Amino acid sequence: MRRPRGEPGSRAPRPTEGATCAGPGESWSPAPNSMLRVLLSAQASSARLSGLLLLPPVQPCCLGPSKWGDHWPPGGGPHAGPVQGLQRLLEQARSPGELLRWLGQNPTKVRAHHYPVALRRLSQLLGSLPQPPPVEQATLQDLSQLIIRNCPSFDIHTIHVCLHLAALLGFPSDGPLMCALEQERRFRLPPKPPPPLPSILRGGQRLEAALSCPRFQRRPQQHLIRSLAEARPEELTPHVMVLLAQHLARHRLREPQLLEAIAHFLVVQEAQLNSKVVQKLVLPFGRLNYVPLEQQFMPCLERILAREAGVAPLATVNILMSLCQLQCLPFQALHFVFSPGFINHISGTPHALIVRRYLSLLDTAVELELPGYRGARPRRQQVPIFPQPLTTDRARCKYSHKDIVAEGLRQLLGEEKYRQDLTVPPGYSTDFLLCVSSCGSVLPVRAQDPFLPYPPRSCPHATRDPAQRVVLMLRERWHFCRDGRVLLGSRALRERHLGLMGYQLLPLPFEELESQRGLPQLKSYLRQKLQALGLRWGPEGG
Repeated sequence: MRRPRGEPGSRAPRPTEGATCAGPGESWSPAPNSMLRVLLSAQASSARLSGLLLLPPVQPCCLGPSKWGDHWPPGGGPHAGPVQGLQRLLEQARSPGELLRWLGQNPTKVRAHHYPVALRRLSQLLGSLPQPPPVEQATLQDLSQLIIRNCPSFDIHTIHVCLHLAALLGFPSDGPLMCALEQERRFRLPPKPPPPLPSILRGGQRLEAALSCPRFQRRPQQHLIRSLAEARPEELTPHVMVLLAQHLARHRLREPQLLEAIAHFLVVQEAQLNSKVVQKLVLPFGRLNYVPLEQQFMPCLERILAREAGVAPLATVNILMSLCQLQCLPFQALHFVFSPGFINHISGTPHALIVRRYLSLLDTAVELELPGYRGARPRRQQVPIFPQPLTTDRARCKYSHKDIVAEGLRQLLGEEKYRQDLTVPPGYSTDFLLCVSSCGSVLPVRAQDPFLPYPPRSCPHATRDPAQRVVLMLRERWHFCRDGRVLLGSRALRERHLGLMGYQLLPLPFEELESQRGLPQLKSYLRQKLQALGLRWGPEGG
């Protein structure tokens, strides 16, 4: 009795004997594109096809490790049962269409090793038949899509075998199948370690190479920076020191040894440095709120400002901004940048707005921190200093505690008794602001003027408004230098100026906020904080 077509037991054409299958690291030939034209046209002789496709049967044991090791489980080989039956059906398929049907109609039985079997059988069908039938392009595309969809589950050896067989079958090297298999092969390769820095590099060259490496910039390694700081001064260049200064500022690394090295370099190289380089070297000192121990640091900067102030206006103001954060403003430089000639010089330039904003901040610092200053003041140049939250706060708003603190205040006090993100004169943004009466009662903010007068009056009793303004300041993790408890220079400056203007500050440190588990605990925490200031509010506020 003749067996039904495609059932197990049907005899399949025997593969050519004596051939060997190239391993993952071996090369193969002939060129795939020429072979694909032969297969699709099916007009060449069977002898030519047989010569192109000398492939042995794919053995299950060579397609990757088995969980059974070298011993098969009871009942047969490593793919006994329906899985092994499907392999026999694939090996005995009599046409490319039948081969594709066995794969498409048995999705639950198909395993990774079946796809190399299917590719090998397809090559046998095309190479062994006396009159090879034309292969429809749709058949090859369907087989390609099946392999592309399932190749993420292949092991590395199966991927290599599929790459070899697909290349012999003539799939183009830039086609979807070959690209998908090659991509999976690359994913499974172990990552290459970063090349070590050549030992022949000197200290300054090693520092420049390390700081210029993208991986090093993404993952700062403080112990490596400390070791590189031991380079001799004559080996360092302005470019290397600028890279170091920018790295420290970007990653908020308050490393005294490195900052002192930058300060010493600035003093030693004073005559060779212009203000555009100096502004970059001074940047980390202001940002990291670090006053160097180098005694000649400030006199050196004053001499550079006196020499370069009229050459690079923006660089001059940037240097003064860093010194403002350190409360080290030199009077002579202030005289120059506040003069009408300097202000007229920067008007109409591309950076006029940012310079005017910085001049307003410098004017505020003079008003609040330098009572002995008697020079010019740019009153008509005043613009809001920081009219909105800083860039880092906007970028990390999803990690901020502001929303949950706002909800806690709403339930605790009532929505009408606080203002959020209010900008107060001369242009500082506040997190939360409360108005408090002389007896400690929290007042509705809408019914009060939330702003204190600026400039602040010398006599606090000269106003008819006895209400206090309490500002709740969120101190998030990124408001501090990394691995430290020192506020960044811009944060310390804002808190210092708000306090000098008469606002009572209530800091909310991130450690305390992170320790609160849920809104009830946070409300209890805020209640304790407000009551510690002597504040009272009615039951209508929650």
